Amino acid sequence: MGGGIVFHLNGCSGWDGPYTAAMFDTRLAVAEDAELIAEQRCRMFVDSGQSDEGQMRLMVANFVPWVRTRLTDGSYVGWLVQEGEQVVAGAGMWLIDFPPHWMDPEPVRAYLLNFYVDPAFRGEGLAYELLTTAVDEARRRGIKVVSLHASKFGKPLYARNGFEPTNEMILRLNGGEAPQG
Repeated sequence: MGGGIVFHLNGCSGWDGPYTAAMFDTRLAVAEDAELIAEQRCRMFVDSGQSDEGQMRLMVANFVPWVRTRLTDGSYVGWLVQEGEQVVAGAGMWLIDFPPHWMDPEPVRAYLLNFYVDPAFRGEGLAYELLTTAVDEARRRGIKVVSLHASKFGKPLYARNGFEPTNEMILRLNGGEAPQG
């Protein structure tokens, strides 16, 4: 299990279940957590129905060195939530070199990714606490634009917390048809 700074999650106001926020510790991810983050990422995709086994293996094989490098150089900040020694949730923020823009003249954006909560711990407010932690960290760094790709499960949480859909589009260059003029 990786090291890092440990801090308690803020309280989840209004929740009256068997868990309380004080029962969870959140720590910063370190390079030694790369495999764990990759495992959570894989489970996140499987849970959302994107479970092609071959593609998941390839993604994990490529993701582990990618995230380890960025954890080491500081361009990826990750948080892992633990109950005792068990990691039950996690999230990350990738600090992207981005051209200055009218929304933010500074050359960096925050991209949130890898939000995952173990099914046994969903509904405890952990995703909200991780989102708040990530947005607060972006704000502390002076970042003015935070983006993410929302699954159907995450969209309600993000919308409740001020995220808005944008007009971005995607083209997948994986052997499909050529663009039409």
